[in-house]
Amino acid sequence: MVRVISLLSLALLCGALQGCFPLVAAGAGTAGVLLVNDRRAKAVYIDDQKIETGAALRIEKQIKGVMHVNVTSFNRRVLISGEVPNEATKAEIGEIVTALGKAQSIYNELAISASSSLVSRGNDSLITSNVKLRFLKNKNFNSEHIKVVTENSTVFLMGIVNRVEADAATEVTRTTQGVARVIRMFEYLD
Repeated sequence: MVRVISLLSLALLCGALQGCFPLVAAGAGTAGVLLVNDRRAKAVYIDDQKIETGAALRIEKQIKGVMHVNVTSFNRRVLISGEVPNEATKAEIGEIVTALGKAQSIYNELAISASSSLVSRGNDSLITSNVKLRFLKNKNFNSEHIKVVTENSTVFLMGIVNRVEADAATEVTRTTQGVARVIRMFEYLD
């Protein structure tokens, strides 16, 4: 029983840190180095942070009910993922994100279903962590150029890459245990 609780605690911790993996893996003191290696302009990086934070705050304030929503922005391309109870809520969340005015494009991948369980979210966090760890071992691309988001065992890959890097990252992700599907949302340099 203690082992199950420890594993669940670890999974929940991974879920809480899912968006912070580069800082955790490299140490918060190297955050500036991560930004230097980022292919986004500094202003775009800041816009991405503002989009994610602003959307989360507005969604929480404007929509009541049981749901699980994540907003991820990379190079002003926004992924909305999670679960909502109905199509109207899905559309309203899309409108909230659009109203922020900074997004270049929005991909509303919200599923109409009951909110995912903590076990399911913990599994998604574990998949994300495993993909990112496998990325670090791969020499065909820089893991810092790719953002990984997992929802219900579907992995979304975002980033600014060339096609060889995209193919290599997709193969690593596709062959990671627990991944059911990979959706590429890359911007290509070539």
